Amino acid sequence: MKEQGKIFIGFAVFILVMAIVYGLWTSHAGKPEPAGTTALFLAFGLCAFIGYYLAFTARRVDSGAGDNPEAEVADDAGELGFFAPHSWQPLSLGIGGALAFLGVIFGWWLLYWSIPIIAIGLYGWVFEFYRGEDQNQ
Repeated sequence: MKEQGKIFIGFAVFILVMAIVYGLWTSHAGKPEPAGTTALFLAFGLCAFIGYYLAFTARRVDSGAGDNPEAEVADDAGELGFFAPHSWQPLSLGIGGALAFLGVIFGWWLLYWSIPIIAIGLYGWVFEFYRGEDQNQ
């Protein structure tokens, strides 16, 4: 994680420099272009957040095979976590999210159908594996 944090922080610095150069260049060209400059500064913030998180987390966890330059591919083998084998909840969230974004185009009234679909999908995804003793009643 330490190397990944360094990569993201380096990328954030590069984007910051490019945002400043782009902002100055477009302002001297006659027409300032605020949308691109704003997007670049937001991209800088995103990369800085991710880089800080990875660098901060790398200090608290053991170094992995990605931090060792002498590591082999097999050193990173093993269980990576638990992933749901089948779930309909992402489909529900995707349909609800698509309807919500279509609401920006066609009108806010479309949110009346999208918000309940998103809420059902989110609730189902969060509580998907609560069965038996752990199930809420």
